[in-house]
Amino acid sequence: MNELANEINSEETLPTYLQGVKDCIPTLIGYISIGIAAGIVGASSNLSILEVTLLSALVYAGASQFIICALLVSGSPISVILFTTFIVNLRNLLLSMTLAPHFTKYSLMKNIGIGALVTDESFGVAINKIAKKEGMSAQWMNGLNVTAYIFWILSCMLGAIFGKWISNPEAFGLDFSLTAMFLALLVLQLQNIDQGRLKFYLSLIVYVVLLMLVLCMLVPSYVAIILSTIIVATIGVVKDK
Repeated sequence: MNELANEINSEETLPTYLQGVKDCIPTLIGYISIGIAAGIVGASSNLSILEVTLLSALVYAGASQFIICALLVSGSPISVILFTTFIVNLRNLLLSMTLAPHFTKYSLMKNIGIGALVTDESFGVAINKIAKKEGMSAQWMNGLNVTAYIFWILSCMLGAIFGKWISNPEAFGLDFSLTAMFLALLVLQLQNIDQGRLKFYLSLIVYVVLLMLVLCMLVPSYVAIILSTIIVATIGVVKDK
């Protein structure tokens, strides 16, 4: 009886779907601004409003959507677009694997639903909750993920509508918006680590750039970016352990 009572109490104290929605609100500024920029870039790449909306709903990844638009404009073959998108989105597998141990009590289908909508930002909110040793639930994670998903699609659609009147988004620096967001996230991450690790991570960034420059002389630029990132990330994981 005591065990059953403890289980009921623990379930009652777990965060709800509505709390997940509330916890998502601080990240929505990033979703909306990047989503609008992605929509504008998509429209300037000759995609229709419907195509941009479907792209945001099915791919649901800002980095990949910017890359897809750039590859479409450059006339890259569909095989290259699919492979590049797969590699870029592969990080979501690692994000989901990190969160998975905290949702083992839920069914496979619930875990698939959670993992399918995990993004860098929702992962950041969840990992912050874990760091604070606060409880998590599938309902809370769904509230977080679904809110972000809906706002992302609407933002991309809005950007596509505006994009019909903006022929050159690069003139406004909109093509750099995603890079700027990730740089801001990088700076925030580097502020919270000690000096030794800071030097280590900064050296990895330098290695990525140098290796990418070398590889660009041997293979196409998109292949160089992927290879250099994979190689240096692998070195970083091994050295970190």
